Amino acid sequence: MIERLQKIIARAGVASRRRAEDLILAGEVRVNGKVVTELGTKADPEKDSIRVAGRLLRLSERRILLALNKPDGCVSTLSDPSGRPTLRDFLAGVSGRVFPVGRLEYHSTGLILLTNDGDLAARLFAALGRGLPQTYHVKVKNPLTAAEIETIGRRVGPIRPSRPGPNPWYEVRLARARHDRLRKIVGDMGHLVEKLKRVAIGPIELGDLPTGRWRAVTEKESRQLDEALKRLPAGARPSGARAEQT
Repeated sequence: MIERLQKIIARAGVASRRRAEDLILAGEVRVNGKVVTELGTKADPEKDSIRVAGRLLRLSERRILLALNKPDGCVSTLSDPSGRPTLRDFLAGVSGRVFPVGRLEYHSTGLILLTNDGDLAARLFAALGRGLPQTYHVKVKNPLTAAEIETIGRRVGPIRPSRPGPNPWYEVRLARARHDRLRKIVGDMGHLVEKLKRVAIGPIELGDLPTGRWRAVTEKESRQLDEALKRLPAGARPSGARAEQT
């Protein structure tokens, strides 16, 4: 099928569509041995030889989208110069290259999405800053007061108790806000955030997925995610996803 080069490159998981455009303009893309610098150029990935920065492009047969339950004490990348555990350590059995979309802090746990589709990764990363909701469970040392709950709801997003007790859990739904901001706001109130776990990104939920395990996102979830991305307001064009290939 004939498509624009930047779309083919993004679909292959090499880079986001915007980054693919930069590579084309920089003369890093060759089609059938000829350098291409025009953004409107089209090609057929099944018939044409496409090289990006000297590497032959090979399209995956299908889009891979995974949900991983990140454990505590793991960096949200595929490699770490300090030798700490990474997401790669929990991807046994994954066929094909995938990379994470966005990150969780070292001691935060829960849902991380990984894909081999650079275009989807760029759209997802941009969506996290444009209102795609993320749901977190947060364990706080000592219960929050009604006034504190109201303040968090106003500054971060809707919050409700989910598990009572002396060190209760709360469910917080973030849109546009970052989870590190949640930690700071709660900390400024004099409460220690003991645990922070992401349990949903848009329509995709962590469910009962065990810690350190992954599952394939279902076709239904994938369609729901695509629809959620389409409904978001238009924003600044992403310069590229924060992703790292394996």
